[in-house]
Amino acid sequence: MADYKAPLKDLEFVLYDMLDYEQHYASLPGCEEANRELITAIVEEAAKFCENVLAPLNAVGDEHGCDWQDGVVTTPPGFKEAYQQFVEGGWPSINHSVDYGGQGLPESVGTIISEMTGAANWAWSMYPGLSHGAMNTLAQHGTDEQKSVYLTKLVEGSWTGTMCLTEAHCGTDLGMLKTRAEPQDDGSYRIQGSKIFISAGDHDLAENIVHIVLARLPDAPEGTKGISLFIVPKYLPAEDGSVGERNAVTCGSIEHKMGIHGNATCVLNFDDATGYLIGPPNRGLHCMFTFMNTARLGTALQGLAHAEVGYQKSLSYAKERLQMRALSGPKNPSGPADPIIVHPDVRRMLLTQKAFAEGGRMLIHYCSQLVDIEQLSDDAGRKTEAADLLAFLTPIAKAFLTETGFEAANHALQCFGGHGYIREWGVEQNVRDARIAMLYEGTTGIQALDLLGRKVLMSQGELLKRFTKVVHKFCKANEDNEQLAEFVQPLAKLNNQWGEITMHIGLSAMENQEEVGAAAVDYLMYSGYAVYAYLWARAAKTAMEHEAAEGAFYRAKVKTARFYFKRLLPRTESLVVAMKSGAGNLLDFEDSEF
Repeated sequence: MADYKAPLKDLEFVLYDMLDYEQHYASLPGCEEANRELITAIVEEAAKFCENVLAPLNAVGDEHGCDWQDGVVTTPPGFKEAYQQFVEGGWPSINHSVDYGGQGLPESVGTIISEMTGAANWAWSMYPGLSHGAMNTLAQHGTDEQKSVYLTKLVEGSWTGTMCLTEAHCGTDLGMLKTRAEPQDDGSYRIQGSKIFISAGDHDLAENIVHIVLARLPDAPEGTKGISLFIVPKYLPAEDGSVGERNAVTCGSIEHKMGIHGNATCVLNFDDATGYLIGPPNRGLHCMFTFMNTARLGTALQGLAHAEVGYQKSLSYAKERLQMRALSGPKNPSGPADPIIVHPDVRRMLLTQKAFAEGGRMLIHYCSQLVDIEQLSDDAGRKTEAADLLAFLTPIAKAFLTETGFEAANHALQCFGGHGYIREWGVEQNVRDARIAMLYEGTTGIQALDLLGRKVLMSQGELLKRFTKVVHKFCKANEDNEQLAEFVQPLAKLNNQWGEITMHIGLSAMENQEEVGAAAVDYLMYSGYAVYAYLWARAAKTAMEHEAAEGAFYRAKVKTARFYFKRLLPRTESLVVAMKSGAGNLLDFEDSEF
């Protein structure tokens, strides 16, 4: 079974045909060098690394896992060497400031590379991926001295980073966290407490690990308003910036998990460890959202990765595996049976994976454009619009891509039949690895509450309107295009319905606030299907403009858009029925009746 192949043709379609990344970079100050020739060369080199180095280690990481002995974590065979090759290639620095040793390219370039590293080997990719969030947090909230000491090493890749939020008694409810930070005379803090489920919390890939830790000051108010943020390195930096003495943070154990065995998920114990405040006291959660938003889009990439991997594996298998004859007559008359790709139900599963993977790619790189604009544009209006759109789309991207990525991974296994349930093909690993994505960085339910409660209802629908106006403009601009009518007309209808169902939930919530929680996940899934409908309509329009000259690839894109609209988008109808059914059928039960 073939390993991962970077989908370079589809990336080219999304980045340049559909989203016009050339013009995008040309419109941003400081991005003049990010032309198509340069980005293509970078992407092609990254693809070679992912295909030839990372992908072969994916099964190795799953089989061997990480080893913990007396507080020391060892990663699977080949992981350390791959990381050193990654650092030597300059990949950690690609989209960070030249002031701290970076290459100064836009954030979106790093996202392209992260898509490929994640699909090739998700467990390995989490090590540099978490560093990226730590870098963004320090770049935005750290002092000049902190940036000089820590950011340069993280950008270089010789140090890695983590995000330390969760404690045994509090997961999503961070207001309950107990880790303490005692101020010291020298301006540092003593950090006392334990964190669990810390991905990449300890390993042997880099010489130091920079933990970004939430903790409470002694006089902090209760709840989330009393949380501060700290840098707690595994090794304290020496005066010359090198690794100094060991800090009092240790790995108490690693979790024995369902999947992503190649990444160490750690219990970290802080026993009066030395830490340094990032940002203002009691504003740690605000600062941590820089890391968390980076991580949410990174987790959305995981959903895309598992959909892509499942699709590649099951497509290859379906073309080779011979079983039964097509109902309409033999398609492989010289063989004992037809390849299973001829059977309608197998095609249903393959096309569902294809639509979710390619739709997810569109959304990821659309969001990446918005990140670039928010960070780099000198047009205040564009920055504000990009920030609003990104705030609205981030919970959708995180939750919808991971839910559909898991669905796609399961369809891939189903295509293999019984062979999918055994290890040798790699599809059962893909299912196990995919399952965590719906849990960390906020479960689907938490993302749904963020979307419906905070982003939509608390803004009086303004953030929703930001996006529905984008969709409306597209529909109006193409309402006379007869070729696109099969996409534009249902999209316009859906766009109007989106506003109507939002109003319905909002009015219901005025009488009973529980209506928000009851509708939230269905609302998020509806929103995800609606966002993909817009992107697939755009993709169909783009493909039609290229189809006559360039053939099969573009014809397939239009046909996939048609499959999405006819077979997957109708799921929104049942979601509307469920949302309108109200909270009563959930809440009318007494606890004793369960």
